[in-house]
Amino acid sequence: MLATPERVQGAMVFIESVMWHKPVGRREDEARVQAIACSDKGIIYPAPKRDIPLDLNKPGESWCPDCLARTRS
Repeated sequence: MLATPERVQGAMVFIESVMWHKPVGRREDEARVQAIACSDKGIIYPAPKRDIPLDLNKPGESWCPDCLARTRS
C-alpha cells in the first residue's frame, strides 16, 4: 500500500524510527503538507510516498496503528 513516512525521535536524539501513514489525497505543494488518515494536521515536508507491505517487519519501522486499522477496515 502507498504510505508516507514520519520520522519519530526517541527519548534520545540519536534514536529515531520511521512510522508509516496512509496518505489521503494529494500532497499540497504550496503548503508542503501531506494529509494522512489519522490526523487533521498531516505531515510537513513529507518524503515521497512508497509502496509498503501491510505486514511490515523492518527494524526501526512500523505502521501507525490508526492508519493500519483504517486500511484493514
